[in-house]
Amino acid sequence: MSGTAARHRALRSILARHTVANQVDLVTLLNDAGYDVTQATVSRDLHSLGAIKGRGPNGAPQYVIADDPHPSNESEEALAHAMDEYAESIEVSLNLIVIRTPPGAAHVVAAAVDASSLGGVLGTVAGDDTIMIIAAEDVGGDRVRTQLEQIGAGR
Repeated sequence: MSGTAARHRALRSILARHTVANQVDLVTLLNDAGYDVTQATVSRDLHSLGAIKGRGPNGAPQYVIADDPHPSNESEEALAHAMDEYAESIEVSLNLIVIRTPPGAAHVVAAAVDASSLGGVLGTVAGDDTIMIIAAEDVGGDRVRTQLEQIGAGR
């Protein structure tokens, strides 16, 4: 697999599911997920995502990504703009998020979600004026909705 945004989503997912204390382990986990990366790439990705080495619940060191609702790169800016400009409503049902837009705008917002590094998003389906976002079960639709609302409000 390729693509920085997709790799960032995979990295966020790995860090949310695993206790990872070093970059070598992250390289292995990303390679296992289909991303051919080096330690240097992982280092740049961690920096780009704002990951820090913190302490887990048991006190062991691990990488964590702070939940930052403010856009930090171009794809996040595009998502913030798309949400501000086109999102009329956001509703949640378990791990499904439905966003209503004006006619013809759903694909713009869906593409921005897909290109972003929004954690917990498995994928999107866009119609003419409706987008369905599928969230990972362990993340849930409420958390993804909150992230979308914060990103949109952060502009």
